[in-house]
Amino acid sequence: MSSSETPRVSIAEAADALDAMRAARPLVQNITNYVAMTISANVLLAIGASPAMVHSDAEVDEFVAISNALVINIGTLSPDWLPGMRKAAAQAVALGKPWVLDPVGCGATKFRTDFAVEMSRASPAIIRGNASEIMSLAGAAGAGGKGVDSTASSDAALDAGKALAKASGAVVAITGETDYVTDGERVVAITGGSALMPLSTALGCALSATVAAFASVRPPFEAAIAALAVYGAAGAAAAAQVNGPGHLPAELCDALYGADAALLKRYATITLLETAR
Repeated sequence: MSSSETPRVSIAEAADALDAMRAARPLVQNITNYVAMTISANVLLAIGASPAMVHSDAEVDEFVAISNALVINIGTLSPDWLPGMRKAAAQAVALGKPWVLDPVGCGATKFRTDFAVEMSRASPAIIRGNASEIMSLAGAAGAGGKGVDSTASSDAALDAGKALAKASGAVVAITGETDYVTDGERVVAITGGSALMPLSTALGCALSATVAAFASVRPPFEAAIAALAVYGAAGAAAAAQVNGPGHLPAELCDALYGADAALLKRYATITLLETAR
């Protein structure tokens, strides 16, 4: 789809994308951080995808060839992992397979920020991050990052997200109280989720894995919208079942497992804010 075409941005389209993803049961290769591996795998299984945690430089290119999508998450970044991340991203691009960049903690250190910038230039289909990460990656003033937590609102990061999308060629998904998806011209807002979600570790990382699963069956713009809507709806439903964040990951997986159009209609909204000029 070109940016001048009308995007498919409705709850019904998100539900259709969910059905398509489940029918395809995509194999999603995760090069992700140690903290996120288990919850990312469980989320992918619950939603109907198949996870693989493969990061070794010795096999990533072979594994990309048998995968349907790739996510690269720099949460627990170390120099030993960089060659595998580079190789996997290059192989995905060469084979025409979508890959998602999660620039965890971008802005916290020079090492981390420099590598996030490098990977943003390696043709990711989608970049998914919180407001501070996106602002830092875009080189925007006032990113205000605090470790891996965002100290800026997603609203404040929207201009930076649009600039990053134009510079990188990727669709940019900014997550926060309201989520935004932009390709640099079109902007869609998605609501859902819960204030409890940032209090349970690695749920954002698992969202990036979910985005990759949807990217295997839909174009990047539509995939990001559908993934954020489904995940947000499931997060809101899960939060309604708990008294705090401790049991939220289990309830989230249960909600994702049972997610359908009715859940989306109840707990999520999708609104087209800007179209291509």
